[in-house]
Amino acid sequence: MALTLAQKLLNSHIVSGTPAVGNEVALRIDQTLTQDATGTMAYLEYEAMNSGRVKTELSVAYIDHNTLQSGFENADDHRYIQSCAAKYGLYFSRPGNGICHQVHLERFGVPGKTLIGSDSHTPTGGGIGMLAFGAGGLDVAVALGGGEYRIPYPKVVGVHLTGSLPAWVGAKDIILHLLSRLTVKGGVGKIFEYFGDGVASLSVPERATVTNMGAELGATTSIFPSDENTYKFLKAQGREEAYTPLCADEGAQYDEVVEVDLSSLVPLAACPHSPDNVVPVSELSHIKVDQVCIGSCTNSSFTDISLAAAVLKGKTVHENVSLAVSPGSRQVLAMAVASGAMGDILGAGARLLESACGPCIGMGQSPCSGGVSLRTFNRNFCGRSGTADGQVYLVSPAVAAASAVTGYITDPRTLGDMPEIKMPEVFSINDNMLIPPYSPEESEKVEILRGPNIKPVPVGKPLTGAVEGECILKVEDNITTDHIMPAGAKILPYRSNIPYLSKFCFAACDEGFSALATEKGGGIIIAGANYGQGSSREHAALVPLYLGVKAVVAVSFARIHLANLINAGIVPLTFANPEDYNLVSLGDNCVIQLSDDMNSASLTVNGKTLPLVASFSDRQKALLKAGGLLPFTGGNK
Repeated sequence: MALTLAQKLLNSHIVSGTPAVGNEVALRIDQTLTQDATGTMAYLEYEAMNSGRVKTELSVAYIDHNTLQSGFENADDHRYIQSCAAKYGLYFSRPGNGICHQVHLERFGVPGKTLIGSDSHTPTGGGIGMLAFGAGGLDVAVALGGGEYRIPYPKVVGVHLTGSLPAWVGAKDIILHLLSRLTVKGGVGKIFEYFGDGVASLSVPERATVTNMGAELGATTSIFPSDENTYKFLKAQGREEAYTPLCADEGAQYDEVVEVDLSSLVPLAACPHSPDNVVPVSELSHIKVDQVCIGSCTNSSFTDISLAAAVLKGKTVHENVSLAVSPGSRQVLAMAVASGAMGDILGAGARLLESACGPCIGMGQSPCSGGVSLRTFNRNFCGRSGTADGQVYLVSPAVAAASAVTGYITDPRTLGDMPEIKMPEVFSINDNMLIPPYSPEESEKVEILRGPNIKPVPVGKPLTGAVEGECILKVEDNITTDHIMPAGAKILPYRSNIPYLSKFCFAACDEGFSALATEKGGGIIIAGANYGQGSSREHAALVPLYLGVKAVVAVSFARIHLANLINAGIVPLTFANPEDYNLVSLGDNCVIQLSDDMNSASLTVNGKTLPLVASFSDRQKALLKAGGLLPFTGGNK
């Protein structure tokens, strides 16, 4: 039978389970990555599992999120993660080396390999032909110990690309176009596989921009073929031996096909406050700009930075605009300096930030009150920038640079001829900020270093009988993990301190939630559709667990957060009739009955019994009965 590329890679890594849509399958994982905002918890969990040296082919611990060291907390976490990498046999990417997804693409990505990372944008690796998934830290910890990664076998959506991009239209516009058509819920339960003649016109960094923001579609992952462009990229990185040609079988059948004529696309922008609120840039020319940020794991490659530099060359950033630029890796920064691109950027009046996530996660560069901020990032959720009423637009580097000069949102097609930016034939390679895995003999001598801000992982309780509690929160559709557990410079340093972090849980929805949950001894959350979209942060499950949340009943869930809830031991259920969401109010007493086999459930509230959908695999049932993944594996006993 002819298979898609995604199916071929899935099937070749299945350890158990039948490859049929919806069935749970267990995958062998070749590589893992973590970043410091989620990594501390992942390694605490790995220590609790007592699995010894990592069993993967390659694993990397990156420091790229919490790089603002305004107190001891972040530095302590970095020291802890570095000591874990040395103890257990991981690579360690030092602060300043770059954003995990950009560096992994450059130095470690291998076509055909599986990768999971404790960051929702791990599918960036699909740009180089990897089968790469965002996951919770507990799932990464299991994979580090040689365990499988389990997902429902997804549908495969074929995105048929034809033509080539017109001048001033970028890869960012491809994925914004798809978001405008499919929405942030359009990819749930699906892999997006790109094929067609148009694929050959896109470089690996451009492909990575598209696969990166597949996460915003809610997709399980996204993937491009591994072809001549992949080989050129790997050769330029001095890693041509990693190349393997990969594509779908001739005659492969996709579950769905989406047609995209690249030549028909125009510069686009995602307007506040959702990545799918997309309009042509030409319709926004009346909007005055206060801030522009160029960077993030979406658009910080050498070609992205070089294009922005070409637009800025010889010009001056508008007097009312603050422009900040953060190259995605030290390699990108070094090459931008050597090529003169960075001189053009700084000469125009930009502020140079370190090679890190920075403003994308609210780690500095928050816009002014009500300010309009154009960002080449992947998310523009309300308040994510660090400014509650900030108006964030997601755009390409070309739009960002043009707008920084004019002071208004600007269609770059008004600038005349587009400068030609070529992919380098050779990248500048200096891996001295990557610390290789210690030998087993060296690892034996390593002491794990913990700071006082690092607290134990909360552990769930076994599920026995009915789940009863007050409805302590009711939220609408599309609640993100930023709503549940905010990021930002003031809160991120406490990602390894769940008790302190709990003070901020759901603060964006209800400032009194933490106090109420503590007063009531926990309870039940009622939610709308696509609950838990966005980041893979398992803190959005672990903190509610710490506060006593026993179950979440929603219209529907985002994939990673659903898995994180089960891993934490919180019961996730959906309304059999979505309109029943309206029958539950804040403060109602709720009783959830699960059948003995956990195949059916109901919610009794206000004298009415509402049918619920309990859709768990046998393993998920066992996890919930045990109180979550850690108790199930014997961790933290």
